Amino acid sequence: MAVTDVGTTRLTLDLWHPGCWAIEATARTDGGVLAHAVYHSPEADPVDHLVKGLFTAYGKDRATVDALLAAIEASDHAGELSVLQQRFGRERSAPGTVVQEFFLEYHPGDMICPTLLSHGFVHSAPVQISGGRELWQVCFAGDRDELDAELEGVRSDGGAEVDVASISTGVPDGRSSLEQRIDRLTTAQRAAFDHARDRGYYEWPRGVSTRVLAEELDISKTTLLEHLRKAEAKLLDPSDR
Repeated sequence: MAVTDVGTTRLTLDLWHPGCWAIEATARTDGGVLAHAVYHSPEADPVDHLVKGLFTAYGKDRATVDALLAAIEASDHAGELSVLQQRFGRERSAPGTVVQEFFLEYHPGDMICPTLLSHGFVHSAPVQISGGRELWQVCFAGDRDELDAELEGVRSDGGAEVDVASISTGVPDGRSSLEQRIDRLTTAQRAAFDHARDRGYYEWPRGVSTRVLAEELDISKTTLLEHLRKAEAKLLDPSDR
């Protein structure tokens, strides 16, 4: 069998879709969710059965995480939630001070993943959900000129809002994991991160305040912190390999 390197388009999709417990819960609270994997499938007709997934809730403090878990349990789209007392599998990292892993049962029909797969998008990292939006790292192995049509298909079939946060195309090039993660940053996130690093924000003691950085980039302090938070999450997530 011949093996051929083909160009692969990698995208970060910022999306919303209806019927998602994580989107609902993170829209109402300050916490976020990392979606890792489905651990058992329906045994019969998926219309009548649930699947169970492994997730990580994260937030700035315990109260934020507890509020998020309560909002998840209150969702009409969520089934039984089981909090894990110990970490499941290998160690994970989430962009929050406090993290809590949990299993959750939910209806497979509420997932956007099958719609993405049917249009050629294969996710390559844990899905991050915060602020009522999902952030998907996906690969698209089809022709680049088919991309727009397939994205429109996801919007139509899934009733979804889909924005392309970043995109890159190429064949495997032997780059390091860190270099690949840097490519995942949006233009705004890369600009904020590079400027903060150059100005000594990540040194100890810090060489510049977030207020000054925001003024120099001509953006609000809230926007700056959001760019840095998302950039740091992408660069530090060890499960994206």
